[in-house]
Amino acid sequence: MSGFLKSSIGRKIAMALSAFFLMFFLIIHLAVNITSIFSEDLFNELSHFMGTNPAVQFALQPVLIFGVVFHFVMGFVLELRNKKAIGVSYAKNNGAANSTWMSRNMIYSGLVILAFLVLHFIDFWIPEINVKYIQGDMTGMHDGSFRYFHELQEKFVSPLRVGAYVVSFILLALHLLHGFTSAFQSVGSTAGRKKALQTFGKAYSIIIPLGFIIVAVYHHFNHH
Repeated sequence: MSGFLKSSIGRKIAMALSAFFLMFFLIIHLAVNITSIFSEDLFNELSHFMGTNPAVQFALQPVLIFGVVFHFVMGFVLELRNKKAIGVSYAKNNGAANSTWMSRNMIYSGLVILAFLVLHFIDFWIPEINVKYIQGDMTGMHDGSFRYFHELQEKFVSPLRVGAYVVSFILLALHLLHGFTSAFQSVGSTAGRKKALQTFGKAYSIIIPLGFIIVAVYHHFNHH
């Protein structure tokens, strides 16, 4: 495995595979979150299931955390090696002539997204770990009812926090617009499928982040 990651192709494939995993997780995460707009009870039930199911907690969750860390570390490694390989000519290269702004600045959008993930962990994951595994309360209850929906709304009361979420998801959309197609190219997608992948990638890159933005904005204006 270490030999595979030492090659440029190996690192790009590993980066692409971690991207596929994280993009699949985003769909699941949004599917759960979007229910909070339509049904408080359904959101509470899904959140409790995801938060207490052993397979999710002790199998999927560690893999997810590893995937996030691996993806960002590999992204930084690829960026540094690309700059090192290009050398001095990197500064002289007219990147705008043959690449998009997003493709040239993936590292910066990635850093902002990483900062957002830290905020997201502080908002949701760390409090959940504290309640379930430090306080030992696995019931998911507070004052006789599930706490998940209420806690979600509380996080989106502050306009500054909602603004941070919106900006982060806009950058995620830009990150995905380049990363989606790039990931498929890294694993050998054929030229004949490129147009279809670009169309699907654009739809995914806009719809998924927009869905998260809608959830945040909706609860900001409808919290009770």
